[in-house]
Amino acid sequence: MKDEQLFEVADLILAVARHINAAKEANAESGTPLEGAVMRFVDRHPGTTVNAAAEATQMISSNVSRAVRGLENKGLLRREADPDDARRVRLYPTPKAAENLQRLRDTWSELLDGTFTDAEELGSLITALQRIETRLVARSRGTG
Repeated sequence: MKDEQLFEVADLILAVARHINAAKEANAESGTPLEGAVMRFVDRHPGTTVNAAAEATQMISSNVSRAVRGLENKGLLRREADPDDARRVRLYPTPKAAENLQRLRDTWSELLDGTFTDAEELGSLITALQRIETRLVARSRGTG
C-alpha cells in the first residue's frame, strides 16, 4: 500500500510539473532543465560558486559550468571574482533574470489561481513539498 501511495505522489508531482513547465515555456525565457536547476539555485543563493551549485543540484561541475555559460550568454547570470580569493568566481542573477523570475511568478500564480480552496491547504502543501525536497537533498548527500 505504501509503495503505491509513494508512486502516486511522484506520478502526480510529475503530471502537475508538466502543466507548470508548459506555462513557463509560453511566458518566460526558458533554457535547458540543467540551466533551470542552476538558475533556481543561484536565484536563492546569490554569490554562490559553481562547485556549490553542482553539489546542490547533484550535477558534475563541468555540466554546471556549461549551464552557467549558457545562462551568461542569455544575460541571466553574471560572474564576479571573489574579493577574498581571485581564483574563485561568484555567480549572481542579473536584472534580466529578476524580470524573468517575476514573469514566471506571475505565470505560475495565474495558472494555479483557483486550484486551492483555502490558505491552510496551500500552506500544508508548501510545507510538505519543502520537507520532501530537504529530505531528498539530505539523502543524496548521505546525511539523511
